[in-house]
Amino acid sequence: MKIVGDSEHFQQPYDNDDDYVSRTGQKVESEAAQKLGMRLVDLSKSQLAKMELDEFLYDAILHSKNIKTKTEAYRRHLQYIGKLMRGFDPEPIEATLDKILNKNNNESAQIHIFEKMRERLLSLGDDEISTLIAQHPQLDRQKLRQLVRQANKELAKGPDSKSSREIFKYLRSEITE
Repeated sequence: MKIVGDSEHFQQPYDNDDDYVSRTGQKVESEAAQKLGMRLVDLSKSQLAKMELDEFLYDAILHSKNIKTKTEAYRRHLQYIGKLMRGFDPEPIEATLDKILNKNNNESAQIHIFEKMRERLLSLGDDEISTLIAQHPQLDRQKLRQLVRQANKELAKGPDSKSSREIFKYLRSEITE
């Protein structure tokens, strides 16, 4: 005898299908693709050139830059870009996009690090040179001492010195992390 609440009576044909995506799931994926497309539209042309995009998608994104924002045509074009995006795997595009957008932050952080190193070299002198050489043995102690000495002489004359910029360039070229 079967009970009314038996699970066999309530099974649906898609219950055993792992590839089944509900209509709501399709809408969520569609909206995610459109948002990723909007992030791509916000990139500059040089940043877009670094992305490895399909030719049709690339052309559609470039075309969106010619359409006035806050118009119905722009909204429809963004939907079209979202439709094109649905055909691609979003993970590699997102990874490349994050790398491109974060590159500027990493570069500015590196610049600040090298500026702090230079300031410490100019203020502390030989003690800082010794600690910097201990951290980065590829640096030339004699060259650093010479540059610091020249920069301190030039800084006594004026605020901006050529040797101070050379210290920065030297540190940036030799220290790669």
